[in-house]
Amino acid sequence: MLKVGDRIKLLAMDDDPHPIPPGATGTIKSTNKLSEFIQYDSNWDSPHDGRSLMVVTPPDVMERL
Repeated sequence: MLKVGDRIKLLAMDDDPHPIPPGATGTIKSTNKLSEFIQYDSNWDSPHDGRSLMVVTPPDVMERL
């Protein structure tokens, strides 16, 4: 499980109507572990200008930098 402050790179976000594109990097600002998945609230780097969008695993895929 990732923790607050970890840097991430998004690999896939296929189920969001306005997804962050693959390859985007950001920083985890909070986490929420639920029964079947984990939500990571993330601030995304430029060119997304700090856009905040949760990454949910699964189905989203990311890696720690």
